[in-house]
Amino acid sequence: MTEPSTHDATGTDELLVETRGRLGVITLNRPKAINALTHAMVRDVAAQLRCWRDDDAVQAVLIRGAGERGLCAGGDIVSVHDAAKAGRFEESEAFFADEYRMNHMISQFPKPIVALQDGIVLGGGVGISGHASHRVSTERTRWGMPETGIGFVPDVGGTWLISRLPSQFGLHLGMTGSHITGADVMALGLSTHHVASSDLDALTEALETQEPDAALARFAAEPGESPLWAQRPWVDHCYAADTPAAIIARLREREEPEAQKAADRLESLSPTAISVTLAAVRRARQARSLGTVLKTEYRTTCAHVRGHDFPEGIRALLVDKDKSPHWRPGTLDEVTADDVDAYFLEPASGDLEL
Repeated sequence: MTEPSTHDATGTDELLVETRGRLGVITLNRPKAINALTHAMVRDVAAQLRCWRDDDAVQAVLIRGAGERGLCAGGDIVSVHDAAKAGRFEESEAFFADEYRMNHMISQFPKPIVALQDGIVLGGGVGISGHASHRVSTERTRWGMPETGIGFVPDVGGTWLISRLPSQFGLHLGMTGSHITGADVMALGLSTHHVASSDLDALTEALETQEPDAALARFAAEPGESPLWAQRPWVDHCYAADTPAAIIARLREREEPEAQKAADRLESLSPTAISVTLAAVRRARQARSLGTVLKTEYRTTCAHVRGHDFPEGIRALLVDKDKSPHWRPGTLDEVTADDVDAYFLEPASGDLEL
């Protein structure tokens, strides 16, 4: 991506807002942080969408990231860590509540939203793009829900998205936090269109005067073969097991190097996080709407914010960066069914209101 245009721009330093012809453009503008979402950015995106929803001059919306590294690397979770460590749990919960409301608003928006999933698209980046009507991958796309790596569970509607993937790919992606390519997201239906990254500026210009479907058809590119799709046999078999321990056991029985890598990964992660993720994705499969899933995710999020492993994971990977988290409990055998069920209870502060 090139640097955002500044003509007719408003917003803040972290979020640039433009009206270009029939197109409203939102540019996440924290390139040094790969456009990680702050609470203020979340609120401002929602406010701008409410404004454009009733503005007849704006016929479509574009969401993109500034800089060359990607759309969005997630939420500003270091601030979540700091608030949780200081006992300001309500502050962290308010961030997630506003973010999930924004995700839901995007899914329900009455006009087309085109999200450029170029480069890094992780966590909150999936949330701000994955529920848009038009989701555009490129050859540079690296998509992932990496929450288990910090002792957390996929959120921002991520369990809704991955629970609806073919095969058992959703559990594999959600539990391991693996990153996948632009070809993968097209094969799985996580993106709706594929465009060369070198054409994104021209696509943006075309969207100023054309309907998204027509503009995207002009710049459509072949994504190529999906590396992930070729792994379907072992993914199908292993992730059909009932428990995380049984999934790991099946992975260990396979000869494929990718299966062994997945087992290694799962064994390094928070036992609680992968157990709750397994339950969350399977519950999401039975849900009838994104809103229902977001409310469930809010429950698991509030429990994690007040728990041990989420703040510890952020500390180990993003604050102290020693990459040596001390999970508690430390083994899958110590995580009981009651422990997992507790993450799905209504929080003391109440359920999410959309």
